[in-house]
Parts: sequence; C-alpha cells; structure tokens
Amino acid sequence: MWSWVLHRITGVAIFFFLLVHVLDTALIRLSPEAYDAVIGTYKNPIMGFGEVALVAAIVYHAFNGLRIIAVDLWPWATRHQRQLWWTVLGLWVITVGGFAARHIPIVLSNIGGGH
Repeated sequence: MWSWVLHRITGVAIFFFLLVHVLDTALIRLSPEAYDAVIGTYKNPIMGFGEVALVAAIVYHAFNGLRIIAVDLWPWATRHQRQLWWTVLGLWVITVGGFAARHIPIVLSNIGGGH
C-alpha cells in the first residue's frame, strides 16, 4: 500500500513541477524581464534543496514504475513484490544519496553570493 501511496504522491508532485516549469518558461515569450525575475527567485538554498526533493520524487516514481511494469507482465514478479519494493528503495537510496552528496555542497557553496 505504501508503494502505491508514494507512487501517487510523487506523480502529482512531478505533474505540478512540470506545470510550473512550463508556465515560468512561457514567460520568456511575454516578457524576458519577468522571466529573468522569476528565474532569479529560484536561485536560493531552499530551491536547491527543493531540487534534491524533485530528483528524489522522479527517481522513486521511475524505479517504482519499473516495478509495477514487472508485476503486471511477469508472474514471478507478483510473487516477489515485497523484495522488488525493497530493491526499489535500495536503488532509490543509492541514486538520491549520490545526487545529494554532489548537489548539496554546491547549493551550500552559493550561500552568501559565492559562485
């Protein structure tokens, strides 16, 4: 059940990110100054940590989606759903951990106007 709940939550979160991304990118056609202003608001540590959350959501949704496909296609996967879910979680931890280990120091190095 938790894999289902997390899959739906991450799917909705990714949808809203894409909606905001399309809308803020569309600003460039209306007003390049407005676009620059909006993009400028994204350059802060909170949004940097938000990027980690976004990558975490995308990675979970992708790996769990592959698990769902396997369960739908192969009877052996149905019998091993629990092990497959733990595999998804393990891959998620490794992938997001690697990304976060690289990304968070960059985010923190930009605090105070550093480049």
